[in-house]
Amino acid sequence: MVEILTEDMAVITPNLLLIECLVPQLKQLMLAITRFDDEIKTLYKQHTDRAIFDSLLGAGPQLAPRLLAAMGSNRDRYKCASDIQKYAGIAPVTERSGKKEWIHWRYSCTKFLRQTFAEWAGLSVRYSFWAKAYYLQQEAKGKYIRPTMNQLT
Repeated sequence: MVEILTEDMAVITPNLLLIECLVPQLKQLMLAITRFDDEIKTLYKQHTDRAIFDSLLGAGPQLAPRLLAAMGSNRDRYKCASDIQKYAGIAPVTERSGKKEWIHWRYSCTKFLRQTFAEWAGLSVRYSFWAKAYYLQQEAKGKYIRPTMNQLT
């Protein structure tokens, strides 16, 4: 049985107009996303460092281009691994005050980039022996590591 929430035309009419306005915008957005995806694939296939990122276990066709974009083509951009870790927000922040010390997630960072590295780390556990060994070692220490997408299968 279908319940009708309202029959009030003062509520229905403006919402109908809103939907009629939003649907074409959504269609345009979907077309634009497709164009971006196609352009990203084309540029990625032509990039000289593609083989490096294709070799990253667990990265696959979705994350490899994102990781390449994160690193960029300028090899002098990051002087050491901690530079990219800090920029991406995957390096923890340690704060101290008096006798207290606490470690927390980095708040000021590019969230999409942090998510890219987090997703890749999660997927690498499925494909990399050493990543799985590290994961299991941390789990044995009682560290909580949030599993993603059936990491251990």
